[in-house]
Amino acid sequence: MTETSPQVASLMASEAYRRVVATLAAEHERTVEDIVTLTQIPSPPFQEAERARAYEAMLRAHGLEDVEMDEAGNVMGVRPGTGNGPLIVVAAHLDTVFPAGTDVTVRREGTKLFAPGVGDDTRSLAVLLAYMRALDAGGIRTQSDILFVGDVGEEGLGDLRGIRHLFTKGKYRERIKAFITVDSPEMDRIAVGGIGSKRYRVTFRGPGGHSFGAFGTVNPMYAMAQAMQELAQTKVPEKPRTTFAVTVTGGGTSINAIPNEVWMDVDMRSQSAEELAKLEAHFQAVVHAAVAAENAARSTRTGKNRRRVQAGRRSAGRRDGGGQRAGAARHRGNYRAWLPAQP
Repeated sequence: MTETSPQVASLMASEAYRRVVATLAAEHERTVEDIVTLTQIPSPPFQEAERARAYEAMLRAHGLEDVEMDEAGNVMGVRPGTGNGPLIVVAAHLDTVFPAGTDVTVRREGTKLFAPGVGDDTRSLAVLLAYMRALDAGGIRTQSDILFVGDVGEEGLGDLRGIRHLFTKGKYRERIKAFITVDSPEMDRIAVGGIGSKRYRVTFRGPGGHSFGAFGTVNPMYAMAQAMQELAQTKVPEKPRTTFAVTVTGGGTSINAIPNEVWMDVDMRSQSAEELAKLEAHFQAVVHAAVAAENAARSTRTGKNRRRVQAGRRSAGRRDGGGQRAGAARHRGNYRAWLPAQP
């Protein structure tokens, strides 16, 4: 069990801290109402604008200064400090993993709320509002300015575009000295370590054709299956923990047609940047080899030889070992493998 530092113990014993805790308890139902209100505003990936506008209005109502929506769609506002302290960002993400059209009606059963996205991460948006009220009620003045942020693009292919913008193009980028994200119902631990991840969509393309009439023509589905199988046999270290998974697949047009395009999404992670780089290089080699093997195995007379790689964005990522967000950005790349044809 970690010992409480004297500074933290002193803070927790103060009258101001007791007022903060009392306010959080007294306003519990208000926080629940905020959770329900925000959850029932759909916010699928790349469609966070409606919820962002609602949250922006909430930030204004809570008395933050310089409330705005930036170019990426993040909404934010400043709780000024006493001065001479670093800028601290406290964030929760606006988007949910669920696609447009998902029923986001909240159902309450006792002390539990049930709805798509209610825990990831809508609850945290409401918690940030509760923190603001509690700090004000307790008369807490921080030395640092606190920038409260509802960020976009955390889920799926959003690629953390909101946080990327905040740190690379946002107007506060030169001032940010600490970043805290609230992104889990689990409040008994703080993640400070990190896991790097890289994500790819691999698209395999070929000439296609009728399953009977064009039998013997290169089939991108076979190349993808070969790549998946080879990746599945990859040995990675347990320490530093390194993982990979083919997570989503798609493509094809009909039961009686050789597909002209198929694709798969791949997620790779590691506690070690070196091991992640090795896994990524191996993965790319596997894809190239699978394409080459399929071209050698079947006819390629109906198309031209071609292969190209589209490099995706790269940035440092941080996560703890359990997968909880610890801040910064995650990796993603785009990779297209073409099934070339031979004369």
